Parts: sequence; structure tokens; C-alpha cells
Amino acid sequence: MAPSSETTSLVHNSKEDEDNMKRLKAYQPWAFFVTFGGYFMAHFSRKCYSTVKRQLQDEAGYSPIILSEMDTVFMGTYAAGNIISGKLGDTFNPTTVLAIGLFGSGTCLFLINISLWFDFLSLSLALGNFFIIAVYFLFGFFQSTGGPVGTAVMGNWFCDKKSIENRGLIFGLWTCHQYCGDVTAALCTAVVLGSGMNYTWALFIPALTNIGWAFLTLKLVADPADVGIITPEVKIRMEKLKAKQLESGSSAVDEGPAPISYSAALRIPMVAQYAFAFGFFKLTNYVLFFWLPYFLGKHFDPVTANLIASLYSVGMMPGGIIVGVVSDIFGGRRASVIGTFMGALFIFLFIFSKKSEELGAPALLSMLFLMGILVGGPNNIITSAVAADLASHPSVRGNNKSLGTVTGLINGCGSITASIGLLAVGPLQDKFGWSSVWLFLMGCTFTGTALMGSKIKEELFPKAETYSEVEANLTV
Repeated sequence: MAPSSETTSLVHNSKEDEDNMKRLKAYQPWAFFVTFGGYFMAHFSRKCYSTVKRQLQDEAGYSPIILSEMDTVFMGTYAAGNIISGKLGDTFNPTTVLAIGLFGSGTCLFLINISLWFDFLSLSLALGNFFIIAVYFLFGFFQSTGGPVGTAVMGNWFCDKKSIENRGLIFGLWTCHQYCGDVTAALCTAVVLGSGMNYTWALFIPALTNIGWAFLTLKLVADPADVGIITPEVKIRMEKLKAKQLESGSSAVDEGPAPISYSAALRIPMVAQYAFAFGFFKLTNYVLFFWLPYFLGKHFDPVTANLIASLYSVGMMPGGIIVGVVSDIFGGRRASVIGTFMGALFIFLFIFSKKSEELGAPALLSMLFLMGILVGGPNNIITSAVAADLASHPSVRGNNKSLGTVTGLINGCGSITASIGLLAVGPLQDKFGWSSVWLFLMGCTFTGTALMGSKIKEELFPKAETYSEVEANLTV
């Protein structure tokens, strides 16, 4: 029998194994809930800024250029932060890293509120602009912890056979956290503005909730091994340690698996390709994420604009679940499903490039909901189930200290592309109108899909595996 690995189930051949399985399954819902809530809070705090972007321009006095630079600065530090946070989560206690991110995010929003309450722009234009950009610079770093580190914790706990077979569904459900946060932010802002409260409350409320969830996150157990649950990864490590002790006659101790290096992570097949392709998909998502309320605010009042924009985020939730379930059914052929979704999105963007200024509320509601499904599915799955698939490759199998780094690289490299691309949105819509922005997104969608062409071809026309290749995939 082939040795166990992190992609095989716990072995039910003893009472101890059964107890380990029961304890593992019992804690999974709590791990799901806390990590889900952590990333929910991250997006709640992140989205609230874009929902009051019109107020930041009209009431606070920030220019569209400064708002665009805030987007770019955020994406730049968020990109670097993802790469760093993934490695930190694989090296140190992941729950501590997650909690620091939530504490920091709440603090940054509180500082932005201070600048608005005391009207830093009236004191000095340079001071006001510098302060809000500097705070948003730090905000990007703190926000970056949720994705790679949360995914790693999920991978640690959902390692049994049934969880692996349903990885697309589980992670598809789990990645609804970000869109639940987006929708909550839009609804929170709608309530704040609709009730006549000052718009700064839409920033202050998520600041408080982020700090509160950070305390809860500190109590989360990051790895089953930390509470004595023996998983396949632990068994492999113990077997290797025992073999080392017998071979050398030494009393070597188990120091745990060493975190994977960046270079080793990039050598895993398809990690680099997914990172580049994801950049263009993420750019499409973030242009809509940051700019939809602003675009809709040209045609509707602020409350209506935010409610319509929230339909995009609502659509993103079932998108991840659909892609995950369908790709599970077809044996993990996730690239092919992603390519199909992107092809449909291309058509919708073309319609927007021609008719976006003429569409009424009913048409916008339905189209944005469908576009949310088409964008959300690929974005959800690439940074969760696909990353988990890649981290389970035979070259790193048995090492649960790779998932955070792999996820961080994909998300971080994708965010670098998105941060650069966001620079074009402000000038494009300023000089050529919104039709040019939609054409720009069509180009991003096509490029990202084309970068995945080789993987899609491989999935649609797979090569027959030899017996030796099958054996290699079954062993560590």
C-alpha cells in the first residue's frame, strides 16, 4: 500500500485512527466559521471605502486622481503583503498572523476616520492627501493576511478523504466570505446614508467589527497536530523521523515540517501560469469592485447606486460554488470550467461597452448579478481549491507548510498585475468615457484566458498516463 500523504484520508485501522477522525471532523465547522468570518471582516472593511468614494470626492474634497492612487497603492501593498503573509503563515502561528491583520485593518480605518473628522484637507492639501494614501498603504499589508493564511488553516483541517473529494464545493462555499463582506458593506453604507447619518459611520462600523473578530481569531487552533490529532502529514513526518533515528542511531527530535521556499513553490507545475492568468482576472474583478459604485453614482442616487452594485457581489457567491461543484464532477478540470466562464463574461463586457450608459436599473441588476457569477467563480476557485490542488502536487506532498506560500504567490502576483492595471481606469474614463473601460476589461479577460490555454488543452485532451506516472502520483 502506498504511504499516506496530505491528499489521502486518515487511515481507519485502529481505535486511535477513529478517534482522530472524529476529533478532526468535530473541529472542522469551527475552523470554517472563524476563518470565514475573518475574511468576511477583511472585505467588509475593504469594500466600505469604495461605497463612500463619491462622498470622499464630493464632501471630503479628495480628487478622482487621489482616489485612483489609493486603489493602486492598496493593490501594490496588498500584492506584496500576500506573498509575505503566505510565507509568514507557513513559518509562524497562522492564527496570530490572521489576528494581526484584523487588528491592523481596524486601526487603519479608524485613522482614516480621524482624518475626515478633523478635516486634514482643510489644514493642508498635501497633508490630507499624503495621510490618507499612507494609511491605505499600510491597510493593504494588513488586508493581505486573510487569503493565503486562512486558506492554509482550511487546508490543515480539511484533509480527510471526503473533504478532498469535495474540495471544490467546500472552498466554493468558504470563499463566499469575501462577497458576503462586500454585500454587507454596501448594505451598511445604504443604511447609514439612508438614515441621514454621516458617511464616516460606514468606515467606523467595520473598524470596530474587525478588531472584535481579531480577539476571536486568536483562540482558533491552526493545525490539528497542535491538539494531538494525528493527520496523514504527521504520520509521514513521524515515519521519516523514525527511519532517520534507526539509520543514524541518533535521538533526533521532530521539529515539524520546514516551510517551502518561494523558488520551490514556483517550481510546482502551473503555479506561475495560474499566477499570471489570475492577475488579469483579478484586475477585472477589482475594477468592478472599486469603481462600480462610482460609475452607477453618475446615474442614480448614492443609496440606489450602492444597492445595485451589491448585486454584483451577490452574484459572485454562487459563482464559486458552481465552478467548484462542476470542476469536482469533472475530476478537478478547473481550468476548462474557468475558461468557459471567462468566455461568457467577455460577451457581457462587450454589451456594456455599447449600452452601459443607456441601461436602466432592472437591466443593470440582472446583468451585474450574472457578471458577478462569471467573475466570482474563477476568482474564488483559483485562490482556494486550485491552490490546494497545486500544493498537493507529488513534489511537495506530505508537507502542510506549502499551501500558504502557494496561495500567497498566486494572489500576490495577481494583485501586482491588478495594481498596475488600476492605474489606467481613472485616465481612461476621464478622457474616453466608460465604454473604454469596458473594452479594457474585455482585453484583460481575453489575455487571462489565453494564458491558461495550455492547461485547458491538457484537461480537454489528456495524455494517457503510464503505470510509473500513476505510481508516482500515489506516493510521496
